[in-house]
Amino acid sequence: MSSVVVVGDTALDIVVRHDGHIAWGDDTLAKTSLRSGGAAANAAAWLAHLGESVTLVSRVGGDAAAAHAKAELSAHGVHCAFTVDESAATGCVVLLVDATGQRTMFPDRGANALLRSTDLPALDGAKHLHLSGYVLLDSATRRAGVDILTAARAAGLTTSVDPQSASLIDDADAFREILRGVDLLLPNHNEYIALGERHVLTAVGAAAVTRGAQGAYWVDSTQKVEEPAAATECVDTTGAGDAFNAGALKAWLAGARPRDVLRAGVAASALAVARTGAQPATPGDRNR
Repeated sequence: MSSVVVVGDTALDIVVRHDGHIAWGDDTLAKTSLRSGGAAANAAAWLAHLGESVTLVSRVGGDAAAAHAKAELSAHGVHCAFTVDESAATGCVVLLVDATGQRTMFPDRGANALLRSTDLPALDGAKHLHLSGYVLLDSATRRAGVDILTAARAAGLTTSVDPQSASLIDDADAFREILRGVDLLLPNHNEYIALGERHVLTAVGAAAVTRGAQGAYWVDSTQKVEEPAAATECVDTTGAGDAFNAGALKAWLAGARPRDVLRAGVAASALAVARTGAQPATPGDRNR
């Protein structure tokens, strides 16, 4: 088993880059590419890119999208522990990316919504488990997510969670209770506020919070540390938070101080937004 286990969504991303106004109900010229995506898969790819040994646990369909995702992730060095479910298609996300790099997503979780705790392999040799919050936000997979976090803690692993979506957190008290015992929370600023801000640390050990162009900040029971964003060209913001998670986790697992954890996360995020797609470039990838 790899040292870091990432659990959650794997998807096929259909990235549509358009430069101007969308002519709804008519034609709009664009550049389109197919890429491996999904929040958990993105974090796993960036962790591997940064030199971490990582296993990705996901449920996928028995289709070409799953084969495409596995090929790209394997090229990054990710070990794919996929459960193939022939009853559903692999998750798919259509992303509209404008000239400023901002993206609008249309996700279909597909087989991801069928994840079960039994999809988690034995954790022998692992030291950390990172869970994508989409697993916890969807009632269909919430129980599996809770059981997976419990299993990780019972096996002696540290844990982290990215809440993923402020708009989908409809009961902050209940979600914080699910997070109780998590070592590191990795929300964006809106998610942190949606979870009750000052109440978050009653459930988790610490939080490394992203805030886009304003950088990131760290909060724990004794301190708050801030770090500005790194200067970079913004091509596509898709996956920036997942890349931050990877950079921050790698530093945190190595015992880095909070400021250095933030710097590592911000640096990885800057790499992500400078190119098209949510994952690092693979050999022969010429897209930006």
